[in-house]
Amino acid sequence: MPLTQRGRKLTATTRAREGCSLLRVISFDIDGTLEVGDPPGTIPITVVRRALALGFVAGSCSDRPISFQQALWAEHGIAVHFTVLKQHLTTVRERFAADHYLHIGDSPIDRMMAEGAGFDFVHVLEDDLLNALETLNLHG
Repeated sequence: MPLTQRGRKLTATTRAREGCSLLRVISFDIDGTLEVGDPPGTIPITVVRRALALGFVAGSCSDRPISFQQALWAEHGIAVHFTVLKQHLTTVRERFAADHYLHIGDSPIDRMMAEGAGFDFVHVLEDDLLNALETLNLHG
């Protein structure tokens, strides 16, 4: 896992001092957000693949049970870094020292949980999702 070096956790300060790139954490709600959700959302699963390929710490934060989330990712052959229930998004921040935290979702509860955990939030319908994805180099 790229978060450790010589057996120690890399903090944002340590990574900067050692010339490592910024670490970004991105969390996706499933239903109403990802195309594989129920109901389907607007974000293609390729966005998650691209985030992982670019070195993001990526995973899901949903009201779906952890076992469901894990099965969903396994079904699509994607090894995410985390799967958590919405009310436990703070644990993601505690696990991963990063320079930027973002949660993408489709509800006021998603926004509340993201902001409460210290994550930026992008609403898939109300915010400029395309611009947010392009800014992170996740679209295209």
